[in-house]
Amino acid sequence: MAHSAVLDWGFIVLPMDQHTGTTLWLVRHGESTANARGIVQGHDDSPDLTLRGRLQAQRLVGILRHRSVDALYSSDLRRALRTANVLSNPLGLPVQTDRALRERGFGVFEGGPLSALRPEFTGICHDRVEDVHARPVGGESLDDVFRRAGEFIGWLLLHEVGRNVVVVTHGGTVRAIRAYCAGRTVDELAWDHVPNGSVWRIRVQPNRNDAFQKNQLQSGGSR
Repeated sequence: MAHSAVLDWGFIVLPMDQHTGTTLWLVRHGESTANARGIVQGHDDSPDLTLRGRLQAQRLVGILRHRSVDALYSSDLRRALRTANVLSNPLGLPVQTDRALRERGFGVFEGGPLSALRPEFTGICHDRVEDVHARPVGGESLDDVFRRAGEFIGWLLLHEVGRNVVVVTHGGTVRAIRAYCAGRTVDELAWDHVPNGSVWRIRVQPNRNDAFQKNQLQSGGSR
């Protein structure tokens, strides 16, 4: 899927296929204090939004408020939840949280510098996935993240059929969900730039989901 536009503050919208199905609006949370300082976050819930992050969340309101959104889901981590809460009133929707939407857990590296996350711990080298089972001590592998993200989307497509759904989550989880919805395996996951406050619009046909789960969860990236 190619980018149709790149707007101010890193808003990115993907073109939407012309077929019936559920529309996902994937949102990466606004800039956090840890983003600004180059600190590993993962499941660490202490980082909050910066002023820039709060402004990015407000800009999201302008993008999404006229999209007839039916449901609003968010990671339960503070930086995502703060972003979702900014959207809640303008969209007229409660925020439904789910731990499956969390960022990848980085275990012992959380709270430390990003420079410490070497490829042998992340499984990523030069923006390419090289080892889907690499796991930081106390953290998650890419395969773990892909599986829980895929399970969430499988559940969502059963419960939000044909609806417009906003999902506020994290960079790694956005990449995993995009790959899952495109029918790719975890080995094919693209590690491209996902800016804070960016939006990715995807249409998914419900009847494709069973094939996604069969093909991907039995791929070379599965356990």
